[in-house]
Amino acid sequence: MVPSLSLKLFGISGSSFHRGVQCGESRASPFSLTRNSGIVCCHGDDQISSVLTRKLTVTSLDPGRAVMETSGLVLGANEKDLLSFGDQNALVLEQQDESIGIVKFLRQKVLLITGATGFLGKVLIEKILRTAPEVHKIFVMIKASDKEAAAERLNNEIIRSELFKRLEQIHGKAFQAFMSSKLIPVVGNLCEPNLGLNEDDARLIAEDVDIIMNSAANTTFDERYDAAVYINTRGPMQILDFAKRCNKLLLFVQVSTAYVNSSRQGRIMEKPFSNGESINGETLRLGRQQEQLSVEDEIKFVAKSKKALEDNSVAQMMKELGKQRSNKFGWQDTYTFTKAMGEMMIESLRGNVPVVIIRPSVIESTYWEPFPGWMEGNRMMDPIIMNYGKGHLTGFLVDPDGVIDVVPADMVVNAILAATAKHGKEGKPEMNIYQVASSVVNPLVFGDLAPLLYEHFKQSPLLDSTGNPIQVTPFKLFSSMEDFGAHLWQQTQDRYPLGASDNLNRKLSEKLQKICRKSVEQAKYLANIYQPYTFYGGRFDNSNTRRLMECMSNEELQQFGFDVSSINWKDYICKVHIPGLRRHVMKGRDQEYL
Repeated sequence: MVPSLSLKLFGISGSSFHRGVQCGESRASPFSLTRNSGIVCCHGDDQISSVLTRKLTVTSLDPGRAVMETSGLVLGANEKDLLSFGDQNALVLEQQDESIGIVKFLRQKVLLITGATGFLGKVLIEKILRTAPEVHKIFVMIKASDKEAAAERLNNEIIRSELFKRLEQIHGKAFQAFMSSKLIPVVGNLCEPNLGLNEDDARLIAEDVDIIMNSAANTTFDERYDAAVYINTRGPMQILDFAKRCNKLLLFVQVSTAYVNSSRQGRIMEKPFSNGESINGETLRLGRQQEQLSVEDEIKFVAKSKKALEDNSVAQMMKELGKQRSNKFGWQDTYTFTKAMGEMMIESLRGNVPVVIIRPSVIESTYWEPFPGWMEGNRMMDPIIMNYGKGHLTGFLVDPDGVIDVVPADMVVNAILAATAKHGKEGKPEMNIYQVASSVVNPLVFGDLAPLLYEHFKQSPLLDSTGNPIQVTPFKLFSSMEDFGAHLWQQTQDRYPLGASDNLNRKLSEKLQKICRKSVEQAKYLANIYQPYTFYGGRFDNSNTRRLMECMSNEELQQFGFDVSSINWKDYICKVHIPGLRRHVMKGRDQEYL
């Protein structure tokens, strides 16, 4: 093997001469190479041996002799030695390409993406089409009654979305034609056999597709158990079964969540779930009996339970069943439990299919691309932020020293594409897991977040129905439900002074009491659902994700960066996320009632 020199493309020093070093690895060497403003310096034994203003190829003979080719001539480590290009003593080496080659990999590839009409799916599609316009086509699986309805949803929910305005500016009048040539809507449903695809579409996709990305999910914490199981657990099983029939498939990508780790504490590593593994099974004392988790049995159980219920009781009973089954095996809610079971089935059934699982934490608005602050719908912390800004909520149930693990959507998408290119090129029949999370490398503490919310709404208040600014007080943090409940009741009484007048009509007083009671109960219900997250003791390790970044060139890091340690939380929360929430979700309607 010919030795190669690891060389960054700009601003790099200390790269090593090495033999077969993988990206992310380093090895000691007496020689290094520095490139600065177009000047390349070859170092040896603590002194600069040659300075070149132009570089074509870096070469190495042995530790005592390093050569570079410039303008047809090669300089030896001793700058007096000039070797002609092609001299048998000048061993010309290839420069190691320290990049994954994301754009190159996506060129002429065919993708199948599920969940494309969702928040993350849209950001993913936009990024691919903007940075890799030579991608051949993307099959967009859409739940619809027929092809016409699917095409209409594609146009209304994706192509006409504000998110794609930058792409529209790039292509101008050719935008619609470009989008139509790249995005192919297909009618499908993860919950149905063969993904609900008709025979022609199924055959075409199976013959052409290179990459399958499953970002479809039901993310409601307290969802009906049957609905969550069908999408989050059976869905990955169905699409993986289809993937095995795809002739050219290079990679299957599953978008999961870091919170599949549930109540695990401390530093949580990027490890897979095996079928039947439960959180409770890890924490129970020796000798105590624990029912073995079987995903297949859970799927059968939920179908049997639903069949036994009366129509008018199905919805509520299925919600309660989801909570019961999740807690039984150690998960905090139906969402994380069913997503974890989805991972288990992928690990169990994948066979030789190369798999990447991306585990983001709480996905919030974009940080930079295609523009700062884009989001759609209420994400996890947004109902709290909005109701605080409206004056409806002045505090919340959280651990003041706890961490909310947040990551911008564009960083998640960049990590997906980097992992896709890396493992799609390798084609190894293995499963790799990447946690895209901030709690270890750049934690956002609730005690630090609260002042940021106050600072934003104090400087840029929302307006009430009469056009007057809503004054907010510092956001309070409560560590117990009792204290939070007492605060809520006092807050609502201050807002609706039930005993302020002796002449207050009794019926009006009773109506106001019901309003107060309902307001308090809604806030407590929200706090109860969020409590496993606002008092979460786990911290998501992202070592695999950091190593993935080390495989990228500087250009790729600029274009596809996902370094969560670089996020300035004050800037992101106050200048990016909340303004984006107000613009894209509230859409300028400042005052709404809880």
